[in-house]
Amino acid sequence: MFYVIGLGLCDEKDITVRGLEAIKSSSRVYLEAYTSILMVDKSRLEAFYGKPVILADRDMVETQSDEILTDADKEDVSFLVVGDPFGATTHTDLLLRARSLSIPTRVIHNASILNAVGATGLALYSFGQAVSLVFFTETWKPDSFYDRIKENVRMGLHTLVLLDIKVKEQSEENLARGRKIFEPPRYMSVPQAISQLLEIEETRKENVLNPDSTLVISLSRVGGFPEASSPSDTNQNSGEQRIHAGTLSSLSSLPPSSFGDPLHSLVIVGRRLHTMEVEYASAFAADPAKWKEVAIQAYGVSGLD
Repeated sequence: MFYVIGLGLCDEKDITVRGLEAIKSSSRVYLEAYTSILMVDKSRLEAFYGKPVILADRDMVETQSDEILTDADKEDVSFLVVGDPFGATTHTDLLLRARSLSIPTRVIHNASILNAVGATGLALYSFGQAVSLVFFTETWKPDSFYDRIKENVRMGLHTLVLLDIKVKEQSEENLARGRKIFEPPRYMSVPQAISQLLEIEETRKENVLNPDSTLVISLSRVGGFPEASSPSDTNQNSGEQRIHAGTLSSLSSLPPSSFGDPLHSLVIVGRRLHTMEVEYASAFAADPAKWKEVAIQAYGVSGLD
């Protein structure tokens, strides 16, 4: 059997019982290590699962899938994914390749940011299309995400913005020269995301995003607890979940340390906003009165205290 197993969002203990049983029965265990990250080192997984874990980078998953699937029709092989297995299309492609080789497959689900975003207090059924925001360069500033946000805004729906991570990436020069030299990992922060969003708004000028009247909620290390921190961390709260609510301008003015360690996500609040959502999220606002004021004046929410 070829198992694709969701690990959840936090640490080695977020695995389901069914997922853990599949891992323990497997002759090889791979950890997908580029679409997302856990909050703990691979060694913590190996100690808890009682199995060596093979890191599978983008190159291995996309070009060496046959190696991962070798003998999976004769023995159990597990492929571990942070969050839920279907959080990235890469994993769907891997399952299709297994099926084409007549390898039995089984998916074991877990929590992902797509449902854990409910921690903000926003109703999950009021979310529209999720979008990804990549790191801009001097010569490359893709803005297709803006159109998706605009569509959500027109329908009054919330937008989950997934922020870019760069793990085991090569510079353009090293890539062109064929040198296997990789850049240090980079993780987009909430302030950088807001800066890029407003940069595109300034370019497009379609009044989709307004610094002072668009409400947003940031999420950091969703599902995390302080004890989830890596043993090498000096900040004992680095693994703790953090949520902040406010306008685009108010969140961008917070010091970067307010958001904690990666991974970060951002929600652009839609105008189909319920009183209960505003009340719940006000607990995450540095200025709850201002949060509610904008909800009333810009979003037309009534019935607030």
